[in-house]
Amino acid sequence: MSAYPWNEPPRYSVVIPFHNEQDSILELYRRLVRVFNGRLEPVEFVFVDDCSTDATPLLLQQLAEQDPRVVVIRLKRNYGQTAALAAGFDHAAGEIVITMDGDLQNDPNDIPHMLQTLETTGSDLVIGWRKVRVDHFLLRRLPSRIANWLIARVSGLALHDFGSGFKVCRRQVIKEIQLYGEWHRFIPALAHWRGARVTEVPIRNVERPYGRSHYGISRTFRVLFDILTMRFLLHYMTRPLHFFGSAGLTGLLAGGAILLVLLLKKLVYGTHLFIQHGPLLVLGMMLVLFGIQLLSIGLLGELLMRTYFDAHRPPVYRVERIYRAGTLTTAGGRGEL
Repeated sequence: MSAYPWNEPPRYSVVIPFHNEQDSILELYRRLVRVFNGRLEPVEFVFVDDCSTDATPLLLQQLAEQDPRVVVIRLKRNYGQTAALAAGFDHAAGEIVITMDGDLQNDPNDIPHMLQTLETTGSDLVIGWRKVRVDHFLLRRLPSRIANWLIARVSGLALHDFGSGFKVCRRQVIKEIQLYGEWHRFIPALAHWRGARVTEVPIRNVERPYGRSHYGISRTFRVLFDILTMRFLLHYMTRPLHFFGSAGLTGLLAGGAILLVLLLKKLVYGTHLFIQHGPLLVLGMMLVLFGIQLLSIGLLGELLMRTYFDAHRPPVYRVERIYRAGTLTTAGGRGEL
């Protein structure tokens, strides 16, 4: 017997991560049902509970018991949005995967237009562009504009809103993207790098009616580090020697030139290097020895991590339990480290 309430797997999978969103869950579910019922079926709702501490787990479990289309995945601890999305993607069975935020700032009524854009343009991924944002300018909009500009320059993909959690994409595209850290905001760039066609459409952005945002200004610095990592992975993943060779050659030439001049002075004039040119000697040695080593160790670490994830495909989360159609499955299947 099929595990779904239909005779075939769902065509649409709606993946939504939740963390302490007890006030938004039921209203968001009602809005989704109004959009999908009788129009976009068969559908499944994959709700990921990122170890919430409020009534979110109970409410999601009740939805799973009432609606066989609802699948609830509860993670063992709070891993963050990227891991929660990765868990949802791993358990999504639909041909089309739709992602949204769980705070009611995304309007489900935009989904039909995004799906139409996906089909009419032949795109692989459609991302919602929050053209008119309602967030605080200094804390959210200004850092977001800077980050979007940097990501666009690094990735070569001209989008306005990389950070939007509202996306519609084909399942085969999202399954090819390995997520870890806080890389959920780079999904469009990573998909583009793999040859996917990415389109953006304007969507509505409304005030968050309940609770407060989980993001602050400190997130900006983490984004900058991730952008540097993405720059390296996108441009030098398959040819790291082009990067390390340039840095190494620069360091060797600069440090070697300094040491060569000092050596000639020593041979020709008998100069006492440590007394007369001590700081310059140390500079030359550090350029040769430490500059290349420190830079190489840091970037090689990122390269090795990426290779590890691509080769072993380990999940970046652990599932505590899964609710589906009134049944409970404890952790132990896919998704447990």
